[in-house]
Amino acid sequence: MSLPSVHPEPGLPERVTVCEVGPRDGLQNEAAVVPTDVKAEFVRRLVAAGSTVVEATSFVRPEWVPQLADAAELVRALPRAEHPEVRFPVLVPNERGLDRALALDVRDVAVFASATETFSQRNLGCGRAAAMEMFRPVVARARSAGLHVRGYLSMCFGDPWEGEVPVGQVVESGLGLLDLGCDELSLGDTIGVGTPGHVGALVAALDAAGVGPQRLAVHFHDTYGQALSNTLAAMRLGITSVDASAGGLGGCPYAHSATGNLATEDLVWMLDGLGVDTGLDLGSLVATSTWMAGRLGRPSPSAVVRALGGGAG
Repeated sequence: MSLPSVHPEPGLPERVTVCEVGPRDGLQNEAAVVPTDVKAEFVRRLVAAGSTVVEATSFVRPEWVPQLADAAELVRALPRAEHPEVRFPVLVPNERGLDRALALDVRDVAVFASATETFSQRNLGCGRAAAMEMFRPVVARARSAGLHVRGYLSMCFGDPWEGEVPVGQVVESGLGLLDLGCDELSLGDTIGVGTPGHVGALVAALDAAGVGPQRLAVHFHDTYGQALSNTLAAMRLGITSVDASAGGLGGCPYAHSATGNLATEDLVWMLDGLGVDTGLDLGSLVATSTWMAGRLGRPSPSAVVRALGGGAG
């Protein structure tokens, strides 16, 4: 299998943690429901490829996201006992979702807010301020139980209904999640309109507000082909946590202009070429995404999977 020539760039982090979001963010937008056993096998293959953080599912109401109605069944099927070193976070929208996660001994959870009012209403059924109050007891209880809590912030770079989102507004929402007690803040470019300069402006504004890169992650969609360049811009600013989806799967069921996530294989190809360690085996990832493309019945949107694996299996 072809591998990139390695040419390190001075100043980049030595290692990046890739949060694999394919099983949750990748599959939630599928038109057909993916069987639980296929999802579980997908997770097992990702772990075998070296993934140490695999976002498994979301404890949302089934009528909201039918593709994730099997959340409890999937969590029971995760290889947690075999791989205690691997984190399997799940999303919880409210206290009921947290109750379900705690009952299954989940150790990592995430809440998901929006930097814009319109998307908050569409995604959560309430405004930004009300969403923060809804998350307050969720985060407090999760932290009291010793869980790691991630805060997702959507629409950080643009919103299909509201247009460009002011940087200050994003910072305000991000600070709100961190003030609740979230351990990490993932900045989401939900519709993929961000550019490297915009990334730099947002990270600088957060730094000025007292939030350094060690508390940040980035979550880019590739709608306009900017996900890799935006990720590199974030890494140059010290961010070492990057969300990606195997095979470039994903989107958002509440924002139809949100096409696929940054493909894990495309990210690893770039990072391998830069000499940045991820612990991920590119060949195994390509084989995994080729297998999943076969299960979904269509080619993978990942450029690297298409180049190295044919995109279907």
